[in-house]
Amino acid sequence: MNTDELKSIFLQRFGNEGVVYTSPGRVNLIGEHTDYNGGYVFPGAIDKGIYACIRLNGTDKVRACSIDKENDYREFGLNEEDCPNIHWAKYIFGVCREIQKRGYKLQGFDTVFYGNVPIGAGMSSSAALESTYAFALNELLNLGIDKFELARIGQATEHNYVGVKCGIMDQFASLFGKEGHLMRLNCATMEFEYFPFNPKGYKVVLLDTVVKHELASSAYNRRRESCENACAHIAKKHPEVKYLSDATMTMLDEVKNEISAEDYMRAEYVIGEKQRVLDVCDALEKGDYETVGDRMYGTHYGMSKLYEVSCEELDYLNDIAKQCGVTGSRVMGGGFGGCTINLVKEELYDKFIATAKEKFAAKFGHEPKVYDVVISNGARRL
Repeated sequence: MNTDELKSIFLQRFGNEGVVYTSPGRVNLIGEHTDYNGGYVFPGAIDKGIYACIRLNGTDKVRACSIDKENDYREFGLNEEDCPNIHWAKYIFGVCREIQKRGYKLQGFDTVFYGNVPIGAGMSSSAALESTYAFALNELLNLGIDKFELARIGQATEHNYVGVKCGIMDQFASLFGKEGHLMRLNCATMEFEYFPFNPKGYKVVLLDTVVKHELASSAYNRRRESCENACAHIAKKHPEVKYLSDATMTMLDEVKNEISAEDYMRAEYVIGEKQRVLDVCDALEKGDYETVGDRMYGTHYGMSKLYEVSCEELDYLNDIAKQCGVTGSRVMGGGFGGCTINLVKEELYDKFIATAKEKFAAKFGHEPKVYDVVISNGARRL
C-alpha cells in the first residue's frame, strides 16, 4: 500500500479527493514506564506510521474505513452517545470528542486509513493513529491547537475511550519527531530537547518476539497504581515530591515498611530509570555508546526483575544479545511481549541476527521479526 493507492481507494469510496496526513510510530531508546511517573523519556519517531486520507464532508457524521481491517467501514456521530463499539474506531471518535471537550467546533469528515507500524510490537501504532487525526483535524479546521495540546488529546483518548492510563510520551514523539534526532522529554514539566542521534558504526534494530501476553493493559494499570501509592507515602514525609521521579532511593527506603514489597520494587525501578536516562544523554553527547549500551542492559534487568513486565521470550533475546557482544539491548515499550531494542556494532549485526533467529526458533517454534529503525519526522501533511 502507498499513498497513491490510498487516495484512489478514498476516491472510489467517497467520490471526492482527500488530503493525506501521516504520523509515525516511535521507539524509545531508554526511559520506560517513567512518563506517567513524571520522569524523563528519550524517544524518536520512526519511518513507519499511520497514513490517512481525509476530507471534511459538511455533515455531523464521521464516515471511516480501515484498510488494515479488511476495509471495515463505520459511521458515527460526534456526540458522546455515538461512541462506536469497534476498537479501531474508538480512537478516531475519542480524538473528535477530546477536541470538542476543549471547546472547539468540529464537523464530520470522510476518511480511509492504513498503517505500517507493526501492531503489538511496542512502537505505538495507537498513538500514531490518534496523532494523525488530531493533527489533520487541527489543520483542516484551522483550530490553532498547539502540538502539546494535540498530544494531550491523544493521551486523553487512551484514558477515556480505550481504557489505558498511558503517559504522554507516545503521542509527544509522534507529533514532535525530527529526522536524525532523539528527544529528551521531562514528562512533569513538558520541557524537551533534541539530541542528534547518528551512531556511526552502529545499527539500531528491533527484534519482535511476535508474542503479546494477555492482561497487559490491566497489569499496566496495576503498576501505575503501585507507583502512585509509593509516591503518596513518600510525599507525606517530603511534600516537594509530586511524582515518583522526584524521589530518591533514600526517600523510598524511609517508607519501605509502609508499602508492600511489590510497590517498593516498582518504585525502585522507576527511580533508577530516571538516572539511566540522564546517563545516556551525557554519554551520547560524548559519543560514548558503550555507556549507552550498559544502561540499556540495566533497564532490561529492572524491567524484568523489579517492574516484572518482561517475559521469557524477551529475556531470551536479551541473553542472546549479551552472548553475541551486542552493545545494548532491552525490552522496549510496555512489556509482556513485543520487541527488544538493540544497539549493535555493524560488524556484529549479521551474526547477531542469524544467531537470534536460529536460537529463538529452536526454543519457541518461530523466528523473531526484524525491524531496522530509521529515526524520522513527526506528524505532517503529505
